[in-house]
Amino acid sequence: MQNKQYTATAIALHWLMAAAIIGLFALGFYMADLPLSPTKLKLFSWHKWAGVTIFLLVFIRLGWRIGHRPPALPDHMAQLEQFVAHAGHAMLYLLMFAIPLSGWLMSSAKGVQTVYFGQFPIPDLLQKDKALGDLLETVHWGLNLLLAATVLGHAAAALKHHFINRDDVLTRMLPHHGKH
Repeated sequence: MQNKQYTATAIALHWLMAAAIIGLFALGFYMADLPLSPTKLKLFSWHKWAGVTIFLLVFIRLGWRIGHRPPALPDHMAQLEQFVAHAGHAMLYLLMFAIPLSGWLMSSAKGVQTVYFGQFPIPDLLQKDKALGDLLETVHWGLNLLLAATVLGHAAAALKHHFINRDDVLTRMLPHHGKH
């Protein structure tokens, strides 16, 4: 029998990642145009630490998803709609991996090593190269804009299912769904 509910771990990871990604996007957007200052450098460090954490969490989340099959999509969904849903989820996972990696590559190329929580140096993946660093900064920004659009589409689809289709696609990802 197919499970109709996500596991508590899957739900917790979903909402933890959602909050972290939204917060990290807001922080990145805020700090990008700040003038160089100790505050900006501190925010960049926090941004990088959070990015490393998300990078690690995406592997945990992906491992959990592989080991714990998610509930099937509702039978009433057309094949095209199911394809778009699966493609959207694949895009989210790809971006949750690619964005922190692009930030790591960008930091490496810009010659600014990431020191996780100020204690654990993370090796640079590239030699210092200003032109490549600038290109990777553009890639990092573009991937973030694509993530924002994908997240908005994901949220819009969940709301459509809840308010128009009146099915459980949204509610089964909420904590305590079906528990009284």
